[in-house]
Amino acid sequence: MIFSTPTFLAFLGIVLVAVAVARSEVQRRAVLFLASLVFYGWWDWRFCFLIVIASFVDYKLALLIQQAPSRPEKRKWLVTSVAMNLGLLAIFKYATWLMSSIAGAFSLDVEVPEIPLPLGISFFTFQAMSYTIDVYREKFNPTHKMSEFTFSMSFFPHLIAGPIVRASHFMPQLADEHPLRKDELIDGLGRFAKGFVKKTLIADNFAICADAVFADPAFYSSPTVWLGVIAYTGQIYYDFSGYSDMAIGLARMFGYRFPENFDHPYLSRNITEFWRRWHLSLSSCLRDYLYISLGGNRRGPARTYFNLLATMLLGGLWHGASLTFVMWGGIHGLALAVHKWMHERWPAPGMVRRLLGPPFTLLLVMVCWVFFRSTSFADALAVLGKMAFVDVDGCAWPHVQSLLALGLALGAHVYVAFGREIVFDLRKPPMVAMLVFVLVIDLLYAPSSSNPFIYFQF
Repeated sequence: MIFSTPTFLAFLGIVLVAVAVARSEVQRRAVLFLASLVFYGWWDWRFCFLIVIASFVDYKLALLIQQAPSRPEKRKWLVTSVAMNLGLLAIFKYATWLMSSIAGAFSLDVEVPEIPLPLGISFFTFQAMSYTIDVYREKFNPTHKMSEFTFSMSFFPHLIAGPIVRASHFMPQLADEHPLRKDELIDGLGRFAKGFVKKTLIADNFAICADAVFADPAFYSSPTVWLGVIAYTGQIYYDFSGYSDMAIGLARMFGYRFPENFDHPYLSRNITEFWRRWHLSLSSCLRDYLYISLGGNRRGPARTYFNLLATMLLGGLWHGASLTFVMWGGIHGLALAVHKWMHERWPAPGMVRRLLGPPFTLLLVMVCWVFFRSTSFADALAVLGKMAFVDVDGCAWPHVQSLLALGLALGAHVYVAFGREIVFDLRKPPMVAMLVFVLVIDLLYAPSSSNPFIYFQF
C-alpha cells in the first residue's frame, strides 16, 4: 500500500477506529502490530516472517551484549548482530548483482536467479544495527520485552522508507500510554496532508518529465534534458520529504513522535550543510556508525578526508549495488572532503563564496542526482553530455504539468527562504479552506495514478 492511495486511506480509517475502541495500551499496540503486518504483507506476506525473525535475533543479541562479562565478549555478540544484518542485505540486495558480475567476468554461461528484494530491508536492518551498536556503546539499555522491540521495528509508518527511528528515540515513548487524542490527531492529519500534497501534486508531476528524459536522454534536446534533471531534483525531494511528512503525521495520529528527516536542503550554502539538512536520520547514522567508527576527525586531516570519502562510498553502496550509486556517493564524499579542507584554511567565507555557494551547491547536487537516477553509467554520461554541450536537434518537450510543479516548488522555497514554514493547522478555519482548495487543485492536476515512493526500492 502506498500512503497516497485510496486503499491506504481506507486502511488507515479502519486502523484508527480499531485503536479508538481498544480498551488498553496492550490492545492498542496489538492492533498496530497486526496492522503493520497487514501493511507490509500487502506486497509480499512471506517477508513478514523476515522482520519478526530478524527482530527476535537482534532482541536476544542486545541482551547478550548487555549481560556479557567482558568487552571482548560484548564485541563478539555485536559482530554477530552486524554480520547477520549485513548478511541479510548481502543475500537479498547484492547477491544477484555479485553472481552476475562473477559470471560476466569469467564468461560463465549460467542462469543467475533473481532474488526478490524485501521492501525497506535497508531501513530496518540499519535500524536493528543501530540498536545493538548503541547497547554495545552503553548509550542505551536494551528492553527486556520482545514485544516492545518487535513493535518498534515493525511500526508501519516508518517501516518501508524511514525515517530511521533509533531505539533511543522511540523506545522511551513505549513507557507511556497512547490513546487517540484530538490534538495529536489534528496535528498528525495536518502533517499527513502536507506530505500528501507534496507527493501527489508536485513529485508525481515532476516524475512525468524526469522519467521520460532519463529513459532516453539521447532523444531529447539539451534544454529538455536540463528540465528533466531539474524535475528529478524536485521529484526526489518532494517525494521523499513528502513520505517523511506523511510518516511523521501518521505516527503523530497514534500518539508517537518521529524525528524530522528534512530541513529544506536545497537552501544549503555548501555541501556539508546540505548533508546536515538532507535525510537527517540516514546522515546522522552514517556519521555516528560509520564515520566515527572509522576514526572520524581524530587521526589527522588526511585520515579525516579518507573517512569522509569512505563513508559516502559506503552510503552509495547502501542504496544499491551499481556503479552509478558508487559514483553518487564518491562525488559527495570528495566534495565533503574538499569543503572541509577549504573550511580549515579559510573558515570565514568571503563575499564570492557566500554568493556562489548556494547555486554551486545545488548544481553539484543535481549532477550527483544524475548518477543516482540513471539506470546505467552510460546513460548518466549521456545526460551530463547534453547538459554540458548545447544540442537543440533533439526533441523539445516542455511538459506543462512539470512546469506547474516547478512553479509551486520554487514558490514554496522562496516562502521558506524568508524564515517561514508551510503548516496545515486544521484548528484554523482559513487553513482548512486552504487545504480543501489545494486538494481540489490536486485532484484536477495530479497524475491519475500515484507512483511508488522512490525510496521504496531501497
